[in-house]
This record gives sequence, structure tokens and C-alpha cells, in this order.
Amino acid sequence: MKSILIKLDFADSVKEFVSIVEKYPFEIDLRCGRHVVNAKSVLGILSFDLSDAVVLEVYSDECNELINELSRFIV
Repeated sequence: MKSILIKLDFADSVKEFVSIVEKYPFEIDLRCGRHVVNAKSVLGILSFDLSDAVVLEVYSDECNELINELSRFIV
């Protein structure tokens, strides 16, 4: 598992983020404090307070391509 701090500013960035993570077959979650949502769920992500960074949790060791695609969101 890898954990990465990311920042999603606006609804458009959430939509772009979800379109990227949906392409990958492994489990991907977002954690904000003690709340966790599926990173492939736009509604789940929008339930977070996006004024702060959130933690991306990727449950695969083969995720370098995903991390490269998400580089613009990484804090």
C-alpha cells in the first residue's frame, strides 16, 4: 500500500481525478481525518472538505503509472 498527500481544488479537478483512477483495477481510497471514501466515487469525494489536502491510499505496489498520471494533484 502507498499513501500520498493530494490536493483537489474544484469540482473539475475532482472529475479529472476520478477519470484517471477509474482506469486502474486496484482498490484506491481517499482519507480525510477518520473518514474514508472510494477514490473512484465523485459523490464520495465531494462529501469531503476539499479546502485541505487529503490522503490517497493505493492498495497496490504496481502503481507508478497511476502516480505519474496524478502528479499534478500531489502536494
